Amino acid sequence: MSLADILDPLQQPLVTVLDTPVSWTEVLGFGSGALCVWLVARQHLANWPIGIANNLFFILLFTQAGLYADAGLQIVFIALATYGWWTWTHGGGPDSAYLPVRRTSRTEWGWLLAAGTVGTVGLTLLLDHQTSSTVPFWDAVTTALSLMATYGQCRKRLESWWLWIAADIVYIPLYAHKDLYLTSILYVGFMTLCVIGLRNWSRDLQRRPAGGPLEVTA
Repeated sequence: MSLADILDPLQQPLVTVLDTPVSWTEVLGFGSGALCVWLVARQHLANWPIGIANNLFFILLFTQAGLYADAGLQIVFIALATYGWWTWTHGGGPDSAYLPVRRTSRTEWGWLLAAGTVGTVGLTLLLDHQTSSTVPFWDAVTTALSLMATYGQCRKRLESWWLWIAADIVYIPLYAHKDLYLTSILYVGFMTLCVIGLRNWSRDLQRRPAGGPLEVTA
């Protein structure tokens, strides 16, 4: 049995939404993605393995849709998820095994904005000249925003939620434009969960004593 034989059933239509067939891949991506963001909002460590499964589903989905930067982004997400998983359990310093929520420093913002700008320009040129992408700039800017947000999530930076919200604002119409209606609806849910996560992390930051550890759901 080849890899294609294993993956083919996942690419078959399961339901039809707005006269557009929705595959098993998109449905599984919907479910695992929503669960992952909900777990992140609760600071639950299980978000990392669930997120890796979500990335695998989206690699298939985005490759089929011609969103090549988003497909490649999932591979980076898998690497970052491994890093984030380790950081959440080992990054709290000698007095705590858990990483507390913190605000993004000015230095971090400087590096993030510089990297995001360079990444957007570079990816736009690459996608425009080397792929058949019909939305090179929007594919690139969402990729850059998502990477910036994922770094913040790995380090438990509060402002990572704002970056996710900004990315979702672009993702929702982008996926609808690509006829990925279920995924577009999923990202409406993502944005709602991001607002909840921002609220929860803000409350934890306010409640935690200065220098004190933050309790995390294991």
